Amino acid sequence: MAKTKTIFSCQQCGFQSPKWLGRCPDCNQWNTLVEEQPVVAGNHSRALPEPGKPQKLAEVAGREEDRLSCGIGELDRTLGGGVVPGSLVLVGGDPGIGKSTLLLQACARLAENGVTLYVTAEESTRQVKLRADRLGIDSTDLYLLAETSLEQIKQRIRELQPAFLVIDSIQTIFTSSLDSAPGSVSQVRECTGQLMLQAKGEGLPTFLVGHVTKDGAIAGPRVLEHMVDTVLYFEGDPGHPYRILRAVKNRFGSTNEIGVFEMREQGLREVSNPSELFLAERPEESAGSAVVPSLEGSRPILVELQALVSSSSFGTPQRTAIGIDHKRVGLLVAILEKKVELALAGQDIFLNVAGGVRLDEPAVDLGIIAALASSHLNRAIDPRTVIFGEVGLTGEVRAISQPELRIREAARLGFTRCILPRGNLKNLDVPASIKLIAVKHASEALEHIFV
Repeated sequence: MAKTKTIFSCQQCGFQSPKWLGRCPDCNQWNTLVEEQPVVAGNHSRALPEPGKPQKLAEVAGREEDRLSCGIGELDRTLGGGVVPGSLVLVGGDPGIGKSTLLLQACARLAENGVTLYVTAEESTRQVKLRADRLGIDSTDLYLLAETSLEQIKQRIRELQPAFLVIDSIQTIFTSSLDSAPGSVSQVRECTGQLMLQAKGEGLPTFLVGHVTKDGAIAGPRVLEHMVDTVLYFEGDPGHPYRILRAVKNRFGSTNEIGVFEMREQGLREVSNPSELFLAERPEESAGSAVVPSLEGSRPILVELQALVSSSSFGTPQRTAIGIDHKRVGLLVAILEKKVELALAGQDIFLNVAGGVRLDEPAVDLGIIAALASSHLNRAIDPRTVIFGEVGLTGEVRAISQPELRIREAARLGFTRCILPRGNLKNLDVPASIKLIAVKHASEALEHIFV
C-alpha cells in the first residue's frame, strides 16, 4: 500500500512544512508543528453566493445596519449598539472567566426576540441546565444542542431555523471532510469559514467561543480573528470579582470599547458606573495614590494608580508594574530622575492599577509621575484632584484627546481640581465646580500638586 502523505502544520500561525521542525520558521514558536493529513481538493467545497456585478461606489445604497439588543447594556455597548444580523462574533478569555455564563445570559434575553440555539460542544446539556438554573434562566425559545460535528450542527440549524446561534467552543468542532484532529489549524479554519458563510448567507448572528493560550491570545491561527466581524476579549483578575469585556476588533462599531461586569453567584451583573466602582475603596490621604481619567472607547473611566517607592536591598532595584506597560513606567522613572531631579536610581518601584484594569493610553503618564513622586516624597495628593496628560522625554506635558469627557466625568464624581496639559485649555466647556490648572512641564505639575 502507498504510504499516506502527511504535512506538519504550526498550531500558532498555520505554517506548513513537509517535515517536522522543532521551531516554526514563520512565528519562531517552539514545538508547535503537528502532523496532519493534507486537505484533498473537493472535500471542503463551499457554496459561495453568485458573484455580483461591479458597482460604482456612488450607486451603492448605504444604510445603517439594523441592530438587535442583547438585553445586556454593557454587551450592547461593546458590540457597538447591539447584534448585527449576519455578524460573526468571537469571544475569547481565560478558562473560568465567565464566557459561557455571559453568553447563556445573553441567549436568555435574545430568545425573547426569536428562537436561539446554544451548541455546547464541551459540556452536556445537563451541565448547561444546572448553570441555567443557578442563573435563574427558564426560556421556552432557548434550545440546547450537545454536538461536535459541524455537519450535524448545520442539519439541526436547517431544521430549527434559529434567529441566533452560539457555538461553545469553536476549537472542539470538527468537520468530517478533514481528517485532522479537532482544534487543529485546518479544522478551526474550515469550520469557521463554513459558519461565516452560513451567517452571511442566512443573516444568522453567530457567537463563537474561543480558547486562549497561556500568553492570553486566542488559540489557533490568527486567520480566525481575521475571518470574524468582531473580536471580544473577556478580561479579569481571578482575585477580583470584576470582569471587563473589551472589543479589539469591530466592523460595525468602535474598537477598544469596554463593558464592565461583576461576577456574582447569580451570574454576571452589569456595572453601569465603573468609575465609582474602581474608586470605592480608594484610601484618601495616603501617599502614592493618584486618580487618572482613562478613555476606553467612548467612555471615560476614573481609576486609581497606586505607587510604592522604597529603598532597595539588592544591587539592582526592582521595577514592577501591574496593569500598565512596565517599559513605559521605566521611561517615566528616567524622566523623573533626569528632568525633575528625584533620586530614584536606588529605589524599588512598584506600580499597580487598582481594580484589575489595564491602561494603554499615554494620557495617564502625568498621573504615574504624580503617584511615584507622592510615594517617594511621602506626601499625599489631594483626594479631590484628578490628573491627566502625556509626558515627553524632555519632561514637557503634551495635550491629549477628548479632555472635556474626562473632566466632566471627574466633576460628576465630586472632584474639584484637575491638573491638565496647557494645550488642552483652549475652548473647554466644563462645569464651573472643577478648577482647571494647566501645566507645561512635569516639574510644574508636581509644584501645583504638592503646594
